Amino acid sequence: MSEQLFVTGIGVALPGADHRDAVLDPQVPEPVDPAARIGRKGLRYKDRATQLALVAAYEALRDAGLLSDPDDAKSHVAVDASSVAVIAASNYGNLDSVAATIDTIQQDRSTRLVSPINTPNLSSNVIASEAAIRYGLRGPNLTVCNGSTGGLDALRWAGSLLRAGRAEHVLVVAVEPDNDVVRSFAGTPRALDGAVAMVLGPARDEVDTKRPPQAVLSATQRAATIDDLLPRLGVDLTAVDGWYGPGGAAEHGLIGQVRPIELGHDWGTPSSVLGLLQCVHAAARFAAGATGTLLAVCGDPADGVYCGTLVEAPRQASRALTAAGHDAHR
Repeated sequence: MSEQLFVTGIGVALPGADHRDAVLDPQVPEPVDPAARIGRKGLRYKDRATQLALVAAYEALRDAGLLSDPDDAKSHVAVDASSVAVIAASNYGNLDSVAATIDTIQQDRSTRLVSPINTPNLSSNVIASEAAIRYGLRGPNLTVCNGSTGGLDALRWAGSLLRAGRAEHVLVVAVEPDNDVVRSFAGTPRALDGAVAMVLGPARDEVDTKRPPQAVLSATQRAATIDDLLPRLGVDLTAVDGWYGPGGAAEHGLIGQVRPIELGHDWGTPSSVLGLLQCVHAAARFAAGATGTLLAVCGDPADGVYCGTLVEAPRQASRALTAAGHDAHR
């Protein structure tokens, strides 16, 4: 199977941006209201991160044409449920719920006052599992909690599931909440409060003209430095039209010969959301008429690891697939 992955659906739940194209020019950054986006039913007692993730997941599944009723925000998928996997990326998702429970136990010196209603929110996999339950997804289900590379690491796992035949579609959602607990733990004055989701599928010999891919991703790679990352990606820098740097702002000194691309808006410390946000930003640029190949990179020198993927405009990727198919039949 090809190393390329098609982005077939995108969902955005960010302050001032409620769809793919809005990430290029976000409006007044009002906090996301999950109830206004997908209705109140089913959101009660769920933490902020889970609610945000459910919004982005719904939009991505609907955008990919996988829901049986696109207008029903609680609709299950119309395809084989076991063929759709869920991977969530979040570093601080339920940290506030865990901290509140620990405080309760410490103050009372027992678990007597711990609410059973809140207990499900303490699971490290609560975001991915709640998305699976709400939309009827019965494929592999996991959460990646891996620091600043978390979003791109989730794409890496998605590629592994698709190549192994464990899923035909993978819903990847990256989400972080902004609250006092997260700010204190992360040492940041403001954290991103939102979610981004993508549905990925394997590259096909024939592109669906009714619902063409929005971007094509290469296999995600990891390395200790950016210099080590580039050869792992097989990058010819002369063929790269721009790059997104770690931290949300491209650092000119790292890849001097490639044009840096700024996300153009500061939503706060993005943590695991950054990688997916970079890919969605690239897809929005392609939808606006841009072409070429862009490089998305996440990482932190303090962690000693960087993660990257190439994001390609779908039209040129389609031509490459068609050419490869013609060569194979000669």
